[in-house]
Amino acid sequence: MHSLIRLMRIHQWVKNGFVFAGLLFSHSWSDPDLLLQGLAAFIAFCLISSAVYVMNDLVDREQDRRHPEKRHRPLASGAVSVPAALVLAGVCLLLGLGLALGLFAPLGVPASQAPWVFVAYFVMNVAYSLGLKHVVVLDVFIIATGFMLRLLAGTLGLSIWPSHWLLLCGLMLTLFLGFAKRRAELNVLAVEGGSHRPVLDRYTPAMLDQFTTLSAGATVMAYSLYTVSDETIALHGTPWLIVTVPCVLYGLLRYLYRLHHAGGGDPARELLTDPHLLAIFFIWLTLVVWLLA
Repeated sequence: MHSLIRLMRIHQWVKNGFVFAGLLFSHSWSDPDLLLQGLAAFIAFCLISSAVYVMNDLVDREQDRRHPEKRHRPLASGAVSVPAALVLAGVCLLLGLGLALGLFAPLGVPASQAPWVFVAYFVMNVAYSLGLKHVVVLDVFIIATGFMLRLLAGTLGLSIWPSHWLLLCGLMLTLFLGFAKRRAELNVLAVEGGSHRPVLDRYTPAMLDQFTTLSAGATVMAYSLYTVSDETIALHGTPWLIVTVPCVLYGLLRYLYRLHHAGGGDPARELLTDPHLLAIFFIWLTLVVWLLA
């Protein structure tokens, strides 16, 4: 059971928190129906993303056995058999799509208003696992698109029209995290050796440093412009969201520090284990909720 839970990569579920961004910035957190619908979308994404992780590990298990870190994954190490992994992936996928499509509506679980988002996420990840992950730069854009679909599930899926600022900031941030993750993978291989994904042969440390710098700067710029735009001030009734910009800047710089000096790179693991990132995230969230409320 422990190995099956590890195979689901439950710590990665923190990424699905993007689903709640629409509720936060549309002032909808006090609507119990929308909250329930948002929670159902979050759980659906958790289950579908776990099915995707299992599928990826099934496809890559032979290659993972030659990787210094990934060889300890449940499928690569032999802790979980292929049939058991297939059953787990199938159950997670069926439950996740069932939630999104409203199959549990008789039990009081609301369906998504944009079920196509969940189907698109799964289909895109199948294409990613079967070959698109080997296409340089496009691989990271596909990862970023997965986060954008999470944002759409928490906006269009809840009948909330997504702000162009929300989409722009989300895109820049997720591109930054994607390129930083590739940089971390190069760091691991440089220190420990071993086999790796073919697309890394087409990246260089200098190239990825430029990509992360560009996307980090674009993230700070987009968020800063969002906080001072007339549209934002009119919507939220406050000009003081700008005070949260230092939190975003500190979080990005801390993440880059962890990337280059502490062997970090996995966004979910870093957010859950680094006290600085945890603290600045909760400071940012507290300020945003206080100002919007």
